[in-house]
Amino acid sequence: MLSKRSIATAVVLLDDQILVQRYIDGDETAFATLLHRHKRKVWSHIYLLVRDRELTEDLFQETFIKVVNTLKGGKYNEEGKYLPWVMRIAHNLVIDHFRRSKKMPMVRSNDDHDVFATVQQPGKNVEQRLVNVQIDADVRKMIDHLPDEQREVVIMRTYLNMSFKEIAEHTDVSINTALGRMRYALINMRKMIDKHGIALERA
Repeated sequence: MLSKRSIATAVVLLDDQILVQRYIDGDETAFATLLHRHKRKVWSHIYLLVRDRELTEDLFQETFIKVVNTLKGGKYNEEGKYLPWVMRIAHNLVIDHFRRSKKMPMVRSNDDHDVFATVQQPGKNVEQRLVNVQIDADVRKMIDHLPDEQREVVIMRTYLNMSFKEIAEHTDVSINTALGRMRYALINMRKMIDKHGIALERA
């Protein structure tokens, strides 16, 4: 007869998909094993994007609440891809956070894919700063109207200052695909500017 320690060791050695199925079948210890196995990687991924421990904790908990709800609700269909699925949930929550945030500045890139940046402007009068705030608001609205895949790349590049290599890795596409999505996003944003007569010249 196996001891409790032997059983616990055997559970730890099980692959993710078996543990997921066990949890769905009612074995709470299976999820505890999954959480322990992957929490450092998921937490680190979130922290590297947001650079804030308190926010990381909040998003980490939100990630696994969503994981639990999906598993318990019988909506999980990522067979054999548990960790990439969890990482995708975490990543999407980070992006959603920055989309909602009104304080997150855009960063100016040094390549051909610069989306109008928010920069420090000491010495500007109130009217000039208000003009620039409106420009940034217009840019955010345009980003929100982009197709999902294009919007994701723009947010990662513009708000999170991620390289196209990092974007490709996080979205599981080639670098050329990531670059292509960014190019199409900029084309679509220029069309919006022309269509709506948006002025994007800073004061």
